[in-house]
Amino acid sequence: MGQTIVEKIFAAHLRDKPSPDNMVLDLDVVMCHEITTPIAIMDLVEKGMDQVFDTTKIKAVIDHVTPAKDSKTAMQGKIMRDWARRHQIKDFFDVGANGVCHALFPEKGFVRPGYTVIMGDSHTCTHGAFGAFAAGVGTTDLEVGIYKGVCSFRAPQSMKIHITGTLQPRVTAKDVILSIIKRLTVNGATDRVIEFTGPVVDAFSMAARMTLCNMAVEAGATCGICLPDRVTAEYLWPFIQGDYPAIDAAVADYLKWHSDADAVYTETIELDVSTLVPQVTFDFKPDKVRDIEQMSGTPVDQVYIGSCTNGRIEDLRDAAEILKGRTLSAGVRGIVTPATPHIYSMALEEGIIKIFMDAGFCVLNPTCGACLGMSAGVLAEGEVCASTTNRNFNGRMGKGGMVHLMSPFSAAAAAVTGVLTDPRGIEEI
Repeated sequence: MGQTIVEKIFAAHLRDKPSPDNMVLDLDVVMCHEITTPIAIMDLVEKGMDQVFDTTKIKAVIDHVTPAKDSKTAMQGKIMRDWARRHQIKDFFDVGANGVCHALFPEKGFVRPGYTVIMGDSHTCTHGAFGAFAAGVGTTDLEVGIYKGVCSFRAPQSMKIHITGTLQPRVTAKDVILSIIKRLTVNGATDRVIEFTGPVVDAFSMAARMTLCNMAVEAGATCGICLPDRVTAEYLWPFIQGDYPAIDAAVADYLKWHSDADAVYTETIELDVSTLVPQVTFDFKPDKVRDIEQMSGTPVDQVYIGSCTNGRIEDLRDAAEILKGRTLSAGVRGIVTPATPHIYSMALEEGIIKIFMDAGFCVLNPTCGACLGMSAGVLAEGEVCASTTNRNFNGRMGKGGMVHLMSPFSAAAAAVTGVLTDPRGIEEI
């Protein structure tokens, strides 16, 4: 019987199997940020176990609230800095060099096909876009990962979503994943890996694949994953060119991670996206999704463009396409957060930052602050935000606030009209 990509990764990293359903895996990367890691660090210190299994496999960043907004967040940052200095962790990214973790770490080439990756962050599944098994974990698992370089998982079960068709203009990977979450519901992929396949996924850029995998957790999945191919190899080429004589060799090597034709899935879903229109959430769960036409005219107070879901250069370009030559609608405030310094620099060079500023947007440094309602864009009670983020739970961006999740195209359309609007109806100037 054949194996899925995740079964192959598990087999290649198996350290121990205490029971048929419990597999202890060696880890290739342990990612850390300042919200969840300080708790693990302090607990290890208190236990007299302050060590790191491999300093080259730890990747750390201060990204959720940066710069610090108060004494508590300043202390979280200090704990991370002291720990990174104490253990001589080279890949630690502090203020000025930092970026949103799930955009920064791929940009640095830290994730490769076949890798096992953990982090104390639910959206770690983003890195599955590279053909890696990447999962968010709790504090105890994070501690063990830091200390011993292993993590325990249930034997993997995968479901396949095969995506076909041709996307309409201004319909994006964000719309695709929102439609999938609507179909599956927030519990539909619990304890499963979602393997995204098909010609639409094959044609997606790495940025689009990361958006797709990023929100797999919103359907309950442990990880979203794509099969590594030439698109993957081209993205990683600056980091892997010393390992292969040519890019074709890398592409051929990555085939070893592809799922076998006779691999077994818990479920296979065929999805034709040819008629898919821009999507948007309503209410307070990410599976509460409608065609944006059904929400047309809903007023917004704030527009937020950024996050680990849609803060990459491709996302900023999409929004700028609509914003160019236009300004924010009266009474609407706009916030844009490029996800990394490199993305910020590219947006500056391409004139995208100027487009945002001319439109009236506030341009911020890379941070996760607004997405989880901690800083840099928190909503007041009763306010509504059109957001490119990934989570719309009650109070997510501020107590009593409402978050409508959507693509950068749709968010930009809301910015210039003041209401939820189908971006396909807005012409370029």
